[in-house]
Amino acid sequence: MEKLKEKVRESLASVLPITAIVLILSIALIPMEIGAVALFLAGAVFVIVGMGFFQLGAEMSMTPLGQGIGGQLVKKRKLLFIIAVCFLMGVLITISEPDLQVLANQVASIPNQVLVLTVAVGVGIFLVIAVLRILFKIDLSRLLTVMYIVLFLVALIAPTEFLAVAFDSGGVTTGPMTVPFIMALGIGFSASRSDKKGVSDSFGLIALSSIGPILMVLLLGIFYHPTDAVYTPVLIPEVSTTQDVIYQFVQALPQYTEEVMISMLPILAVFVIFQIFTKKYHKRQVLRMSVGFFYTIIGLILFLVGVNIGFAPMGNLLGESMVSGSYKWLLVPIGLIIGYYIVKAEPAVQILNHQVEDITGGTISHKQMNLCLSIGVSGAVGLAMIRVLTGVGIYWILIPGYIIALFLSYQVPSVFVGIAFDSGGVASGPMTSTFLLPLTMGVCTALGGNVVTDAFGVVALVALAPLIAIQIMGVLYNYKVKKSSKTENQILEDKIIELEDE
Repeated sequence: MEKLKEKVRESLASVLPITAIVLILSIALIPMEIGAVALFLAGAVFVIVGMGFFQLGAEMSMTPLGQGIGGQLVKKRKLLFIIAVCFLMGVLITISEPDLQVLANQVASIPNQVLVLTVAVGVGIFLVIAVLRILFKIDLSRLLTVMYIVLFLVALIAPTEFLAVAFDSGGVTTGPMTVPFIMALGIGFSASRSDKKGVSDSFGLIALSSIGPILMVLLLGIFYHPTDAVYTPVLIPEVSTTQDVIYQFVQALPQYTEEVMISMLPILAVFVIFQIFTKKYHKRQVLRMSVGFFYTIIGLILFLVGVNIGFAPMGNLLGESMVSGSYKWLLVPIGLIIGYYIVKAEPAVQILNHQVEDITGGTISHKQMNLCLSIGVSGAVGLAMIRVLTGVGIYWILIPGYIIALFLSYQVPSVFVGIAFDSGGVASGPMTSTFLLPLTMGVCTALGGNVVTDAFGVVALVALAPLIAIQIMGVLYNYKVKKSSKTENQILEDKIIELEDE
């Protein structure tokens, strides 16, 4: 119970700034109806409690399961078996990702199940590539360079109006379900290696798994010619009493409970089958992990209800209202502020940050990671707002951005490359797709722009920002290490000169 309180306090600190920004805007600049504000505040409560349960649940269940499967697969020493299990796990974990369903609903020209399964296969294939990279000690920077060159070559022949949707899918797929499991799987595999690069190679699985969905969705775009991808505006229901507000959330609970349960069933099945065949966990561990899965389910239900009923409608309304008034260009500084705080409210980000701190032995603290990600995402959201206001093509930002990120990957220690590219997929989670995406879509709708080409892409930009920001942190880290070693060498040289003089 004490641990749960701690996690809820952490999530409160994460969500409070976003809530405060929206409330200040509704009082000072954009008057909102009391009903909309009440829904948003109730949504914030659901999000805070849901994040608390989810983070604790993932820590108790998803992380040990991923590490256990990774460690057990390595012991088997059968390459085809490892490939088959990793592919299957990639597919199952992606199908269980709630954010993917949100994206699938927006792309009208491709049936939902076709899109979900294609993306899941993409993750499965690239998770296999990521695991083989760890086992065969392939350099991550070189592999990422090759993969992104292939990706952009395919993008050149894909329909331009579908480009932003494809790149958004990469960020959406690596959400709160996939991140804890895939991160832990990487730790399990790298633990089998005794060389000094084993720890740094535990990162990079999410980075490569994010490329699969983009590539597969681009290929779907080529075959399906999806010119009628649409976005259904989020409507705020009429509420006049506090009872009406609570009713909206209670009414949504069965739908999201069903979604989460269907999503979690494959993971629970894997846990049961894994335990039956390996007897990996003793009774107390099985009980603890079962409680963890229960917390994860409760947390995800509350979180998704909160963001979809409270946050998404407010994001849409805020975007429309700001453009309709005389505050159009204020969107950029407001976007910078929202971007700075919104990444802190992503549940998977906090899990990644703590795992990074543990694996690097405190060399990179979770506070440093938080600050770096916040600054990077702040810049990305500011750029997304400029793009939606001006209609600048997403290519003009993505291509230079990825060239800079890949160039930096050859200048920093390998551990920073893995962390940076993993953080890209993690930073663009449910809060981005259910608050920022509706915000940019509200702006785009009010301006009469093309939602598919101008508003979509905000997730892709949020996913790009940490790649550059964290590697810049790596450059600074490298500089400090070299400077300190030079200082030590200078002291030694001075001592030698003194001895020679004597």
